[in-house]
Amino acid sequence: MIIKLHSKTLRTTLALVTAVSSVTFSALAQAEWKGWNIHNADYPVTVAMESFIKEANKVTDGRVSGRVYNGGVLGSQSDSIQMLQVGAIQFAGFNLGPMGEAVPEVNVVSLPFIFKNLDHMHRVMDGPVGDQLSEAMAKQGIISLAWYDGGARSFYNTSKPIQTPADMKGEKFRVMNNELYVGMVEALGGNATPMAYSEVYQSLKTGVVDGAENNWPSYDTSNHFEVAPYYSLTEHLILPECLCVNVKTWNSLSEADQVAVKKAARDSSVLQRKLWAEGDAESRKKVLASGVKFNEIQDKSAFQDAMKPVYAKAVKDNPTLKSFIEQIQNTQ
Repeated sequence: MIIKLHSKTLRTTLALVTAVSSVTFSALAQAEWKGWNIHNADYPVTVAMESFIKEANKVTDGRVSGRVYNGGVLGSQSDSIQMLQVGAIQFAGFNLGPMGEAVPEVNVVSLPFIFKNLDHMHRVMDGPVGDQLSEAMAKQGIISLAWYDGGARSFYNTSKPIQTPADMKGEKFRVMNNELYVGMVEALGGNATPMAYSEVYQSLKTGVVDGAENNWPSYDTSNHFEVAPYYSLTEHLILPECLCVNVKTWNSLSEADQVAVKKAARDSSVLQRKLWAEGDAESRKKVLASGVKFNEIQDKSAFQDAMKPVYAKAVKDNPTLKSFIEQIQNTQ
């Protein structure tokens, strides 16, 4: 049986369907974004992420709103990368070190001594290389809206200063969960132990590991300086962090909202880098005042030379890294 609707009735029905669809789409668009963050409330990344979501809410008239969940309460970084990929969380601030497991191209920034210094890293990540890495991440369900500063990482341990690779021989060092870091420590003569960040303090205290590696603020805020008082300035890794969003969440935004939200993200990166520089200086001053035994390494060539097999294996395992390495090294 065919039911014919009067034109007026048809117009009314279509209007109702449109209204319901609009309400449903609006509800979806305004669903609160969950943001993952490993750091505590006052950390530069935390402040920047909270600034970002607040500004995103403002510039989209509430169409983008959300909350940052600090302290890793939503899970570990490896778990949260997967959650972001499937959309269980909508945005996050990630260190790019562990990201290499999900996006192999990103491993290029984990190559030891790939960046000359922090300013060089900023120029690289804000340019074509950063865009290409974001494109590679997008294929895995993640888009980077901005690059944050993760500082320069150096080795610290419980027993002695590290002046040459020979000083690391036989020592057990905690590393993040990435094959490159295991290879890095082994190439320097040490024994690499991948371990969750939350376990490091107790492991240093009880001798499960002899040392670890991180930047000044993390060395400070984790209180690792209390149990590993030798800090040797190798600056072997300068790891960027990303302010990332889920691809489907991003694609659900209008083009105008994407432009506005991306600007909010870029503005938050300016804030984060400023706060990072200030916090880095403060943490360094604090731990040195506590009696930490600090040494600078004037000639890092022995450490850098030891990385040649690490680079060779990385390129063999993933030939796409060769182009990225050349681009980074050629960035002035």
